Amino acid sequence: MRIATPMLRRLPLTLLLLLPLAGCGTGWDGSQQSLGARQIAADTSAEGLYAAGMEALSAQQYQRAVELFDTVEREHPYSAFATNAKLMAAYGEYMRNRYTEALGALDRFIQLHPAHRDIAYAYYLRALSYYEQINDTQRDQRTTEQAMAALQEVANRFPNTPYARDARLKIDLARDHLAGREMSVGRFYQNRRLYLAAIGRFRRVVDEYQTTNHVAEALHRLTELYLTLGLTEEARRTASVLGHNYPGSPWYQDSYALLVDGAEPADQERPGMLRRAWNSIF
Repeated sequence: MRIATPMLRRLPLTLLLLLPLAGCGTGWDGSQQSLGARQIAADTSAEGLYAAGMEALSAQQYQRAVELFDTVEREHPYSAFATNAKLMAAYGEYMRNRYTEALGALDRFIQLHPAHRDIAYAYYLRALSYYEQINDTQRDQRTTEQAMAALQEVANRFPNTPYARDARLKIDLARDHLAGREMSVGRFYQNRRLYLAAIGRFRRVVDEYQTTNHVAEALHRLTELYLTLGLTEEARRTASVLGHNYPGSPWYQDSYALLVDGAEPADQERPGMLRRAWNSIF
């Protein structure tokens, strides 16, 4: 399951700019589309193959498009169209959800053409290829971290572009996703009475993911756990932070109710041992 956010599933600006160039060279325009893709593909010049690839992209025939762009690069490696064909092939793979292939093509493009006019888009498409692979919060989050690093690179290298603005938005969404993973693990530990492990997870959300939507719940869970462990003052301080930052939150109302009603300590016979364990970790 991916993060629920709309992705760029349309021809990018790069393609829209290059399409007229490819079409005019072959005598193919909007008034001559009856020629069809097969006739255009019959033109095995670099320009003709490239134009056919662009038409295939427009028709959402992504496998066909990738094959045509690969043919441009293979049969006309020194043509003016070969470099653009590499980037368009990567885009076609991305649109086919073949992210490993897209990443391989984009890495090669970036390495070979660092000064290309569309290098910003290449970095952005590379970041999207990681971002689209973000898993749900129940799985390993290495891909999320890779996506964040790639998105941050876009924001750092091309700060004044639309790509950077979208990258920064997606970084925030990815951070929220990572915080959600910490919350999921923390609740798992809490349900199994592994209280100190759960506290570590919730504290990480509060300390490292302060701008996400999970902080209020993390503070409430910490309040719950502190009360369960008999750490009343820690619970009061945590609830106070929760109330100051999220005064109207249902999580604060729940924490307030817990403080009023109290909670059973996890191990009433050995509170000193629990406190020593807590202090040894934090």
